[in-house]
Amino acid sequence: MRSKKIFLLMSLICMNSVLLPAQIITLSEMQQKAEANYPAIARYDIIEKTKEFDLSNANRAYLPQGTLSAQATWQSDVTHLAVDLPEEMPPLTIPVPDQDQYRLLAELNQLIWDGGNISAQKRSLKANAEVQKKQLDTEMYALHERVNNLYFGILLMKSNLQQQTILENELQRNYENVATYVKNGVANEADLSAVKVEQLKAGQQRIQLEATLDAYIRMLSVLAGTSLNEEMTFVKPNLDDELISPIINRPELKMFNAQEQAIETQESLLKAKNMPRLGAFVQGGYAKPGLNMFDTEFSPYFLGGIRLSWNFANLYTLQNDKKKIDLQQQTLKTQRETFLQNLFMQIPLQQTEIEKYKKTMLDDEEIIRHQTLIRKAAEVKVENGTMTVSDLMKEINSEEAAKQAKTLHEIQYLLSVYALKHTTNN
Repeated sequence: MRSKKIFLLMSLICMNSVLLPAQIITLSEMQQKAEANYPAIARYDIIEKTKEFDLSNANRAYLPQGTLSAQATWQSDVTHLAVDLPEEMPPLTIPVPDQDQYRLLAELNQLIWDGGNISAQKRSLKANAEVQKKQLDTEMYALHERVNNLYFGILLMKSNLQQQTILENELQRNYENVATYVKNGVANEADLSAVKVEQLKAGQQRIQLEATLDAYIRMLSVLAGTSLNEEMTFVKPNLDDELISPIINRPELKMFNAQEQAIETQESLLKAKNMPRLGAFVQGGYAKPGLNMFDTEFSPYFLGGIRLSWNFANLYTLQNDKKKIDLQQQTLKTQRETFLQNLFMQIPLQQTEIEKYKKTMLDDEEIIRHQTLIRKAAEVKVENGTMTVSDLMKEINSEEAAKQAKTLHEIQYLLSVYALKHTTNN
């Protein structure tokens, strides 16, 4: 009774595994998962947070800036006042400052106008953060090509395995036929061995295809961060290559634009550095002497005012700095032109590849049809004893090669179309 229950349970499990549909896997899904799983994606958040911290630090330049200093000096001479008074006037004693003097000073500065330096710094920080993001976009975009190659490799291996199954069934059918011919005296054991050799070769080919498929699936699993297996259904993407626009929309172009804006912010930052600064200040101290230089005792003091400062030292290098910015712009322009020229050279080649595979696929079905007719005719000849089994194996292999060529051309066509899509990002 117990064995019957176990058998029933196992039967239900098997039925469920058969009835459950295979999980559908698409190329776009794999690309999205690969992006989400790519470790570098965390850098987007890091770049944004770093930018926020830098902007916060730049804004704090508007806050009052305080300094505390202490000073002790000894002077070789001090101020002496010699006053000649009339004889009838009593003598006048004027204090003489000490040669050792001490000062403890606290100063508070408030920026009023900085010539646009802080605003220029903030624009530069935002532009540089945008450049980093666009550079990361190009790195993430390159991930698509790796996913495409693995995905289409899986499609090719699975199609070849399906074709391999048909070949093995065909060889088994011919093996059984030849075995019958041997019994009837139409063929000999060598003919049977010839078929057996082809079956063994087919088995070796299956091992190679399965190993390659397993490797591709494992690599795509790591890239996408999800568990994949051979039982899943990898869907061929539907496409219309006529809709591919020749307009280039690559993320590298957006990166070049971001770099150009970052260079422009350097010009405004350079201009702001050569502007004067206006600020208010307050000083409070405790010194000997204080503000009264003739007072020889420690005393507190206070003063405040407005300060205008202008550093002319940057003007010495201003022209050279401008020329360096011009060189950066020229370098960026050259990089953009080189990138576009390489793409314009690559696009016609890829378009030619697409047309080549389209035309090639038009004849694949006809080639297979004729090869099938030749193979069937060869089987009849073998059955009638007018052709050797070895020649029949050649015709079977030719038919199989034609079918595999058709599968290869279909995958190569898909891959070439997606290569063009990747080149233009359309």
